[in-house]
Amino acid sequence: MNILLLNGPNLNLLGTREPEIYGKKTLREIENELCEIAKKKKINLECFQSNHEGEIVDKIQLSINHIQGIMINAGAFTHTSVSIRDALIGSNIPFVELHISNIFKRENFRKESYLTDKAIGIISGFGMKSYFLALEGIIGYLQN
Repeated sequence: MNILLLNGPNLNLLGTREPEIYGKKTLREIENELCEIAKKKKINLECFQSNHEGEIVDKIQLSINHIQGIMINAGAFTHTSVSIRDALIGSNIPFVELHISNIFKRENFRKESYLTDKAIGIISGFGMKSYFLALEGIIGYLQN
């Protein structure tokens, strides 16, 4: 089984960006931990981060024939990107939307997501644990 973890803009700054909201772990640390968990479950986890919307769209499209599930923290693109939404829909790959913070307790513009209604599930507000919960969720969904 192949799963893709997608991270959007500014998530490359994890560990230093607003640690009171996003925590102190870096994206690389999170990815390494997730890959270890996936490996133990005989799952290949591919990780990709970009600050550029088109690169995320391209990655989704390139995943169509070999990825069975996607975990996506689209960052700010969650609230703005019709093109990422359309790529996810067009790929027909099931996906879990995830957020480190509870987007529904933040600014009003963050309460709107272009992804939620198409996701198989959403994980929001559990800090870095959101990534691990999303991995459990997508694996459980794909194995059923």
